[in-house]
Amino acid sequence: MKQMSLIEGRDPTAAGQPLASRMRPRDLSEFVGQEHLVGEGKILRQMIERDQIPSMILWGPPGVGKTTLANVVANATRAEFVNFSAVTSGIKEIKEIMARAEKGRQLGVRTVLFVDEIHRFNKAQQDAFLPFVEQGSIISSSRASPRTTS
Repeated sequence: MKQMSLIEGRDPTAAGQPLASRMRPRDLSEFVGQEHLVGEGKILRQMIERDQIPSMILWGPPGVGKTTLANVVANATRAEFVNFSAVTSGIKEIKEIMARAEKGRQLGVRTVLFVDEIHRFNKAQQDAFLPFVEQGSIISSSRASPRTTS
């Protein structure tokens, strides 16, 4: 008798990745939660289905699916997904990502840039980033965690 796998049917190239990465939803049918945004007939789902997604900020505590939702949006719209940390990356990395996204745009490939902790961008990072959002080289999906006070 063959033993069934919980991750059967998942991407075989993901075998070396952590379980959470392997189990992460890949499309809206697998995404759980945020029904007010991505449920049937809801605003974000309609935008995704029409392939007209705007830049947006996803805000909430860790573990609620912000990165996963951005990745699902990229998959659904056949865009390249780039995960970027505003905390650990600098202007050099921003310029590299933006140059790659601009080349992709010229070839008809869209880029969904997920900026983790966007509220930590300094003025120079913002100045390097903004023109590419404005000209449509990237669709920015950013994550800001609620600030906690101690």
